[in-house]
Amino acid sequence: MTSSSVSPRPVSPVDAVADAYVTTLARLHPVGATYLGVAGHEREMTDFSPEAAAERAAAARSALLAIEGLPAADAVDEVTTASMRYALGTEIDLHDAGETARLLNNVSSPSQQVVETFDLMASDTEQAWDDIAARLAAVPAAMSSYVASLRSAAARGDVAAARQVAAVVQQAREVADPQRSAFTRLVRGADARRVLGDDHPLRADLERAAGVAREAYADLARVLADELAPLAPQDDAVGRERYALWSRHHVGAVLDLDETYAWGLEELARVQAEQAQVAAQVAGPGASVAQAVALLDADPARQLPDTDALRAWMQATSDAAIGALDGTHFDIPAPVRTLECRIAPSHTGAIYYTGPSDDFSRPGRMWWSVPEGVTSFSTWRERTTVYHEGVPGHHLQIAQAVFERATLNSWRRLAAWTSGHGEGWALYAERLMADLGFLDDPGDRLGMLDGQRLRAARVVFDLGMHLGLPAPAEVGGAWTPESGWDFLRSNVNMSDAFVRFEFTRYLGWPGQAPSYKVGQRLWEQARETARSTASDRGQRFDLRDFHARALALGSVPLAVLPEALTA
Repeated sequence: MTSSSVSPRPVSPVDAVADAYVTTLARLHPVGATYLGVAGHEREMTDFSPEAAAERAAAARSALLAIEGLPAADAVDEVTTASMRYALGTEIDLHDAGETARLLNNVSSPSQQVVETFDLMASDTEQAWDDIAARLAAVPAAMSSYVASLRSAAARGDVAAARQVAAVVQQAREVADPQRSAFTRLVRGADARRVLGDDHPLRADLERAAGVAREAYADLARVLADELAPLAPQDDAVGRERYALWSRHHVGAVLDLDETYAWGLEELARVQAEQAQVAAQVAGPGASVAQAVALLDADPARQLPDTDALRAWMQATSDAAIGALDGTHFDIPAPVRTLECRIAPSHTGAIYYTGPSDDFSRPGRMWWSVPEGVTSFSTWRERTTVYHEGVPGHHLQIAQAVFERATLNSWRRLAAWTSGHGEGWALYAERLMADLGFLDDPGDRLGMLDGQRLRAARVVFDLGMHLGLPAPAEVGGAWTPESGWDFLRSNVNMSDAFVRFEFTRYLGWPGQAPSYKVGQRLWEQARETARSTASDRGQRFDLRDFHARALALGSVPLAVLPEALTA
């Protein structure tokens, strides 16, 4: 049931604490506020210094302390309290362990967050461009505070692995390059020209601000290369203690890591066997997966020649999915039916989703950050990706939560993100689309299985590498960066540039990549539990109702999900 069809819940004391925490978090983390779609901080940049990080941790402690003494008014409050205890508790643990102070990797650390926040800002008015100019001018202070945090951590002996330092040096140098910088493309792009023209005074302000922002990234690159790189350990593995903490944060549940590794090996073998069956449908009996891939890649009907064609195909595929699913398998509210597909100005190789603003004035968006040199794309690989990032995946889940204003407080709607829950749902959504017949074409189904194989392989790689677990025979008995690369390369039918980016990501962001497949596993278990419960009660299991109840929750830690679904 959507918020448009129910009376608003009275705001409870628990809601008041959660709402106040979001307001505080937005003030202390303006970049995060933009990601969450909370207005009012567009001209500000986050302070990444140790002192500011301590203030954010103190705010989380205060929120937990405030909520502990409050009785739950209803089942919604019970889920909020349990979710905040878990999510804020793990954030505090990460801070106290020094993990946030030394955070540096190729995909999700302050160096990327600062650049990407500009992708999310409004750019359709003069005021919006004035905000952009002010925020660009604040980039040097943000990068200086980030360097202070990295230096503080380094003084304690906490430095990211050399591979991550090198990757971020390369990224920072690209941002600093006047010709290649995302900041340059931003201020000279089509939106700026359309709104401001060529002679508006803001154009000069934007150019100056972009220049100081680029120089800040040049300074970051110099500090990383000259100061941190000589201190950075060569070993990528973080060990069991650090890994368990990050896994608890990303998954939203405490895993038996050894059992999960064994399951990952079994799941990989299962997906490989299913892939072989579909490969025979594509290329004939006895055909290998590689032969089927080659046949699909040679099919002109399955190729897109450039990024313009990719964006148009993404949008058309997304729009078609929304049209087919709304009113049949899901009830999609009107604001959620809008999803924009865009090519990101960066070139990291990431494909990602950003949620709508609180008032839906900024719609949900699917972004494709195309690596330099990649000029063509295969639809058979990527149809499942559109379902993952769009509908019924991330967009339906995240935008539906934003829409649930009548039921959920602002923390539940905007800020309560758990990777295992959200990414697990997106993988669950891919499988669901196959079950519903949207991937009956053998090529598209092989693409879905290719993605599932990647996610299973990285459960094995991520756990095996970081924990030093016994490697399967095809790896050679021991996990090393070299054997891990060969293992990934043999299980991922993507370009070397894509696989290299992913390889580096897994090594620098422990526990995050497995949260997808583990989350899918737990979502499927939750569905089967609901099915069994209905059967035990003599009731018909209604999948559409199960999904409606699940989406109405917003994102909750997976440890909270089973009880939340029955609350």
